[in-house]
Amino acid sequence: MSLPRPWELLETEHLQDCRVFRVARSIVRSPRTGQEHSFYRIDADDWVNIVPITTSGEVVMIRQYRHGSREVTLEIPGGIVDPGESPLAAALRELREETGYAAETAEPTGVVNPNPALFGNRVYSFLARDVRLAGAIENEGTEETHVELVSRAQLPELLGAGRITHALVVAAFFWFEMHERASTGGLRS
Repeated sequence: MSLPRPWELLETEHLQDCRVFRVARSIVRSPRTGQEHSFYRIDADDWVNIVPITTSGEVVMIRQYRHGSREVTLEIPGGIVDPGESPLAAALRELREETGYAAETAEPTGVVNPNPALFGNRVYSFLARDVRLAGAIENEGTEETHVELVSRAQLPELLGAGRITHALVVAAFFWFEMHERASTGGLRS
């Protein structure tokens, strides 16, 4: 049995610029049938998120309104990597802007594609230890975040009960757990 092969890209038409993403239609040829098909793609800059842990072991989380789900969600800080910015710098910037907390550095924990059927970008996850309150929240434009400190022990319950539902946050907590297991030889509490 042979593996699927890449499709041949014949042309791409950029349809819409929606500020935080762009929509394009591509005409591609199936390597199996030779037939041409249209597919739509959402092009976005790379994203980051960061699991910030205080010296007392609490996770610095935020609540914010999300227009897609039309509800207030519980998340970790994150956002778009600005042009010319590294994912690490973006993660540390988002931490500071959305929470007022800061870290000297952060460790990469994993990278995912948010949905390869539609998106071509990546989401870089980081872990920051010993974060400290460094100032006020610096929300700009339409963003409004409120900080909530959550004990690490509460995370399984919040995830299991569906109180944390953002898929990219769940992925970041998965990477965090895998990172902790690898660095300690087992689970950390």
